[in-house]
Amino acid sequence: MNLLLALILLPLLGAVVVALTRGNEPAAKWTALGFALLELVLAAAAWGVYEPGAARLQLAGSVDWIPRYGVSLSFGLDGIALVMVAVIALLMPLVLGFSWNERLPDGRGRGGFFALLLLQQALTVAVFAATDLFLFYVLFELMLIPMYFLIGGYGGQRRRYAAVKFFLYSFLGGLIMLASAIGAYTYAASTTGVGTFDWATLRGVLSEAPLEVQVWVFFGFFVAFAVKAPLVPLHTWLPDAAQQAPVGVLVLVVGVLDKVGTFGFLRYSLPLTPDASRMLAPLVLTLGVVGVLYGSLQALGQTDLKRLLAYVSIAHFGFIALGIFAFTSQAQVGAASYMVNHSIATGMLVLVVGMIIARGGSTSIADYGGMARITPLLGGMLLVAGLSTLSLPGTNSFVSEFLVLLGSFTTRPVYTVLATVGLVLAAAYVLRLYQRVMQGPPSGTAVLDTLGGPGAATDPESAVDGGNRTTPRDLDGREIGVLAPLVVLVLFLGLYPAPMLDVITPSVEATMSEVGVTDPVTSQGGN
Repeated sequence: MNLLLALILLPLLGAVVVALTRGNEPAAKWTALGFALLELVLAAAAWGVYEPGAARLQLAGSVDWIPRYGVSLSFGLDGIALVMVAVIALLMPLVLGFSWNERLPDGRGRGGFFALLLLQQALTVAVFAATDLFLFYVLFELMLIPMYFLIGGYGGQRRRYAAVKFFLYSFLGGLIMLASAIGAYTYAASTTGVGTFDWATLRGVLSEAPLEVQVWVFFGFFVAFAVKAPLVPLHTWLPDAAQQAPVGVLVLVVGVLDKVGTFGFLRYSLPLTPDASRMLAPLVLTLGVVGVLYGSLQALGQTDLKRLLAYVSIAHFGFIALGIFAFTSQAQVGAASYMVNHSIATGMLVLVVGMIIARGGSTSIADYGGMARITPLLGGMLLVAGLSTLSLPGTNSFVSEFLVLLGSFTTRPVYTVLATVGLVLAAAYVLRLYQRVMQGPPSGTAVLDTLGGPGAATDPESAVDGGNRTTPRDLDGREIGVLAPLVVLVLFLGLYPAPMLDVITPSVEATMSEVGVTDPVTSQGGN
């Protein structure tokens, strides 16, 4: 429990210390990076002491908070929560490294920006670790606050609109979840005589509740988690937030924050309301497949780089929903590992696209062309990130997508076949992006401007060539350091995913048992 508390409190302490640097930008940057790296060490330690196959919740502990109403400060990690805590611990130093010299809106200091990033990390880790339903709700809403200020204070021209839309969608979804939590508390009090928000206790009580009770509780959770995931049609906040958010913030939105929704399905919806989850699975599966096709088609037609990234994520979350509600262990292991691999692949893609935008000064795809000839390392990184995003065999995302499709086909063949169309569309939008930005002769407004002539770019992301011409520079040491860990993980988990799957699988098997389903028996050939 002390280690888990340290994982929650360390970035919170870091946020306070960074905020106290009072405009000393070098001190703010190095202090934030130091806390982020120390958090990564603690996450590695938590991974080291975690025992797959042992207790469902480990590093757990509880302290009474509002004992009169059965509310406690209860935390614990299962395998799925552990890998998500590890992901945010990995991404935060990379986000800070990317944002090291990022241009911020006038009047905005880097100390405040980095402090909000660390605060976001602390609250997100706490959300994944919470095992009290009321505490989870409080943290679910609190983590909206730093993200609201990160988007609204440091984003693009329409940042306030995007921040308000993000906040309202998530906040209203959370209020509906609160109604379900209160309903669960009331039902527990009426049946056992003692109201509680403890996850383990509610799991035992609600799993025996009548179907109509479970349906109402499930509905509240579903709305909140579907907004966060996001599932179509509750997704519309994400493209606006993606277009306006700073690149580092967008990495956290699509890499970690969105995963709270799919994590919530696995941690709360399925174990607490198993009968309702099975009955309403076709609804969620339909929305998931629609999300795969809709997100892929939208990504294929996008002209804005950052909005394209948003629709790529929407499509991938459809695959995760398909894996969760197919109710086979293969599909759910695939979905849980997809949460991790999507964070790595899409996080890398966002960072590379951010580096392209920093050089060209535009988010329009039409403003780029032929950059691979000028910046070959950057082009190579975009190719690696793109191949991981489309789940090429040998990359990290392939094993997750394969398990989702393999496991879901045995129980939901029609949904699975429809979802596979998204694989073809993924190849189309990734290759289209790479071809239009990196291939062909240097062309497009952004690249031509940086090649010289009137209006030639002179920002720090360009390098002088020949005295009167400027060309976008290739990756420097800092940028290579930001991307290199992600490249290593893309290849390592693509070739050897066992360390991740071994941690996730026992938690998935426990969830399957709690829902009361078993893997279908498939016929095997033989004499």
